[in-house]
Amino acid sequence: MPPAAHPLTAPLLAGNRRALAQAITLAESTRPDHEAQAQQLLAEVAGQGKQTVRVGLTGVPGVGKSTFIEALGVQLADAGHRVAVLAVDPSSARTGGSIMGDKTRMPRLTVHPNAFIRPSPSGGTLGGVTRRTREALLLCEAAGYGVVLVETVGVGQSETQVAAMTDLFVLLTLHGAGDELQGIKRGIMELADVCVVNKADTDPAAANRAQSELTAALSLLTLHSAVWQPRVLQVSSVSGAGVGSVWEAVQAYTATVDIPAKRRTQTAAWFDELLREVAWRSFLERTDSAALARLRAEVLEGKLTPVQGVKALGGFAASVDV
Repeated sequence: MPPAAHPLTAPLLAGNRRALAQAITLAESTRPDHEAQAQQLLAEVAGQGKQTVRVGLTGVPGVGKSTFIEALGVQLADAGHRVAVLAVDPSSARTGGSIMGDKTRMPRLTVHPNAFIRPSPSGGTLGGVTRRTREALLLCEAAGYGVVLVETVGVGQSETQVAAMTDLFVLLTLHGAGDELQGIKRGIMELADVCVVNKADTDPAAANRAQSELTAALSLLTLHSAVWQPRVLQVSSVSGAGVGSVWEAVQAYTATVDIPAKRRTQTAAWFDELLREVAWRSFLERTDSAALARLRAEVLEGKLTPVQGVKALGGFAASVDV
C-alpha cells in the first residue's frame, strides 16, 4: 500500500497559514524523522503550486530592507496578490541564537490577510539564507502565495546564494554609500537584476548622483543575462514613492527572461550541492575517526601540510586531486 498522505498536505494546499508555518518548521528541523516527513510532504505538494514570482532582496546595513519589503508587500497584498516573506536573521556565532525581529519591523504586512511572514535563523549558513530556504520557497508556493520575497541577513561579498534560488535579485542601497558599494560590487552588483536607491526623498540630489553612479558601474560589469539590462530605481519606502516602479521592473524582468529555464538550472545546482553534502557525510562515516584525529594533530603540529594530511587518509581521499 502507498504511504498515507501527510496530515499537512491538504491544509497546506488549501492555503492554511498555520499549516504553512508548521510545514516550514518541519523542513527546518534537523531530526532525521522530521527530515523524512518534510521530504514526504514536499513530494506530495510538488507541482501543485500556482505560478509564482520569487524575488531575492539584500542591502547594506541600515538601508531599510524591512521597511521597503513592507511597503512593496502591502501594495501587492492590497492589489490582491498573496505575498510570502521569508526573512533570514543572523545567528550568533557564540550562542547560536537569533533575535527574529522582522515581524516587529513589518507591522502592517504582518496583519494583512493576504500576507505571510516567516523569520528564520541563518543557523551559521553562509550566503545570507538558511539551509532550508529552498524548501520554504516551495512550501509557500504550494500554499498559494504568488509572490515570495526572500530577505537575506545583510549584504556581504558572499551573500549571493539567494540569487541562485530566486527569479531575480534586488540590491537595495543608499545614496552616499559609495565606499560600501566599492567593497561589494564584484560579489553582489554583478548579480543584481534591479538596484534600488532607498530613502531617496531625504536628499534628492544625492539620490540622483547615486542612481547615475550605479548605472555607470553596472555598465562596466560583465552582465549575467544577455536579454536584461539591470535597472537602477529610486524609492522612498516611508512615503511609498517609487515602490510601484520596482514591481513594474519585476514584471518586465519576468516577461523578458526565460524563468522556467532559469529554475531548471537552479534545480540542477541544488541537486549538485546536496550531492556534495551526501558525499561528505558518507566519506566521514567510512573514515576511521581515530586515524583522522591523528592526522589532524600532525597537521596542527606542522609535521604534515594540510594537503599531505588529506592524501595520507588513503582510500577515497587519496583518489581526490587536492
